[in-house]
Amino acid sequence: MSDYFIDATRKDGPDLDYRIDAFLVNGRWYTIEEMLAFIRDGHRFFVEVSRQTVEVLKRRHPRTQREYLTTEADGFPPNNLLRLPDN
Repeated sequence: MSDYFIDATRKDGPDLDYRIDAFLVNGRWYTIEEMLAFIRDGHRFFVEVSRQTVEVLKRRHPRTQREYLTTEADGFPPNNLLRLPDN
């Protein structure tokens, strides 16, 4: 399994799921479904915030039971994925 850094995100579009729609990793865009599958397969993803590396984690929403990505708690609210450039 490999480790990767997420460079940018494509924030939620006009759909109703309220999740980040896509992630830029090594110059290629991946959908949320692809990213969740990569994590299930054992790959790890990270973001860099204020010169600190933070791991991206898969979580399940308690009400809807849909999976989503967030970052580990690091003292920089909110989710660090939201702080990445939006392309």
